[in-house]
Amino acid sequence: MGVSFDLFDTLVTADRPADPATAVAAELEARDVPVPDDWARAYTESHIDAPDGAEIPLPAHVAHALASRDIDVSGNAARRAVVAAFDPDVETRPGALEAIEAASGYGPVAICSNCSVPELVSRTLVRAEFGRGEFDAIVTSVGCGWRKPAPQIFEITADRLGVTPSELVHVGDDPLTDGGVDAVGATPIILEETALSAVPDRLAAIQRVPEE
Repeated sequence: MGVSFDLFDTLVTADRPADPATAVAAELEARDVPVPDDWARAYTESHIDAPDGAEIPLPAHVAHALASRDIDVSGNAARRAVVAAFDPDVETRPGALEAIEAASGYGPVAICSNCSVPELVSRTLVRAEFGRGEFDAIVTSVGCGWRKPAPQIFEITADRLGVTPSELVHVGDDPLTDGGVDAVGATPIILEETALSAVPDRLAAIQRVPEE
């Protein structure tokens, strides 16, 4: 059995900008990138045609939004602005350490996180009470190109853990995104139904279920 955990609002609470467009605009201006007067509108418009379920990295979206207003972003200014705008304060949720420890007793453990911001997951792990070393794989939507509930991200997670999708258990807070793991034959544990503190017992119960 392999276990994957959603990160944000499952293992940690991380602050997010109340107004992402404004936060990104401030960081662009700090890097001498002009921001159009209708930036709030440009930020919310769709600028990249992507397949259903694909992740669009936020720096790419920002660069295309600026280009739609005839503003060219040189170098990696868009990426640096986005990373700075989403630099989080992190709080580890009660029960997270115990859930991770319990999962590691059954097999390999992964993070499987929707996140369109480069470096955000790694920065979060540095600031949490657990670290990257607790996990055998880190799978992010910005890294693999697919967002939960797209089946591809769960298949990639299972593959990186060396298990089949049917051997994967995924723990997350969102029944729509994290619950999508059942489409690949994996087992979801959704925190709306099972508190994080109860995850160790739930994993033990799943492990005891005999194979058909």
